[in-house]
Amino acid sequence: MISQRAEKAERPAVVLLSGGLDSATTAAIARRNGFAVYALSIDYGQRHHFELEAARQVARSMEACGHVILDVDLAQLGGSALTDAFDVPKDRADAEMSQGIPVTYVPARNTVFLSLALAYAETIAAADIFVGVNAVDYSGYPDCRPEFIAAFEQLANLATKASVEGQRKCTIHAPLIDMTKAEIIRLGTELGVDYGMTHTCYDPNDEGISCGRCDACQLRRKGFAEAGLRDPLVYQSK
Repeated sequence: MISQRAEKAERPAVVLLSGGLDSATTAAIARRNGFAVYALSIDYGQRHHFELEAARQVARSMEACGHVILDVDLAQLGGSALTDAFDVPKDRADAEMSQGIPVTYVPARNTVFLSLALAYAETIAAADIFVGVNAVDYSGYPDCRPEFIAAFEQLANLATKASVEGQRKCTIHAPLIDMTKAEIIRLGTELGVDYGMTHTCYDPNDEGISCGRCDACQLRRKGFAEAGLRDPLVYQSK
């Protein structure tokens, strides 16, 4: 848990923080908008567990008022290349990445994560939850769509004591949902995000060095190129 300053004028908000580029940018947006950031990261048995250390670094850099890392082992359920013994796809073309739902989809992951964020928000009297989902430069995940976010917000306002008793109405913020990766990177750079401390790769080596070839790495590298900026990460050689 990080215990740092929280300005009295700031409203608390839970930010789902994976340690990746998108969630780091989302945390920066929450800060810019005057929220006190309470970060929530999930250790779900992901093969790219290096992202959790990245999340710690990002939380510190954002002066998070709190950072909770929950252990929810979705690897026990399997069903994804991120939590099971499937191979992570590499070197896929843009057209291939945009078709169908890939094996890196983790069943119901964002539903689980947002449910945990909702529980955290209720315990700290927060009405706002930020999540870095994106429906433009993404790999076909059904739980990254605007329809999903709207439906979960409706659920949140039916499912909690705070909403039912009229204390607070929950708002799910997905500020990146209609942005390209290049737009996200430009905005994050303007907000001072240090992308060198983020972790994106689905299949890093034992030292945590990104493969540069999985869908996540390719989308990241393309985003930096289109933004006209240098990606600070070092990648494995092919």
